Amino acid sequence: MRKILFCFFFITYSTLLYSQTDIQEHYDFGKNRKYLTTTLEMFKADDWGNTFFFVDFDYDNGENNHTSCSYMEISRTMNLGDTPFGVQAEYDGGVGNSDGFGYSIRNAFLFGGNYNIHNKDFSRNFTLQLLYKYIQGDDSFDSENSAQITAVWNLKFLNAKFSFDGFADTWLEDNNYGNKSIVFLTEPQIWYNFNGHLSAGSEIEISKNLYSDNLRINPTLAMKWKF
Repeated sequence: MRKILFCFFFITYSTLLYSQTDIQEHYDFGKNRKYLTTTLEMFKADDWGNTFFFVDFDYDNGENNHTSCSYMEISRTMNLGDTPFGVQAEYDGGVGNSDGFGYSIRNAFLFGGNYNIHNKDFSRNFTLQLLYKYIQGDDSFDSENSAQITAVWNLKFLNAKFSFDGFADTWLEDNNYGNKSIVFLTEPQIWYNFNGHLSAGSEIEISKNLYSDNLRINPTLAMKWKF
């Protein structure tokens, strides 16, 4: 549910502006999940580059139905002329509550470059990002210098009735109190587009060393509305 709109990085050049905001509602029926997630995304292109953000709200507090976790990412990309290259700065972070205990998702600050390729009508887009990642320390973990590789894609087919979107992140982080792990996270999505606003589909979150050492696969059913 994140970063998907980055694949539109070069849909616009200096003379054409593009903006899109959407809201998604996902029901996660993965193991020990069974809760709703609301995602708000915005992508805005301008003469110099683009701005992207998303915010996730998980509702996993049992009968209370309160927000159990809030997570956001915001990024700014600056075009390097008319080339397919750009320079990117990003912030990630969030807070949560589990069984009455509050916790924070460590702040991360990223900086680096990206490269975008697409076909002539922009129905197929692929972006590759290589970023330095500084992960801020807290009471349990020291600050870390790391790197992240991100791939983002967007494919439309059957006269744009279907969309296949997604991203994949890989980075190095201390998740086990002194043991560094390569963290992998990908969230491919498939959508059926009823019209220019309403879509229905599914997302599959696949992760390794993110929540635990085990490989986790968490599917959702979802609706999306584009404003």
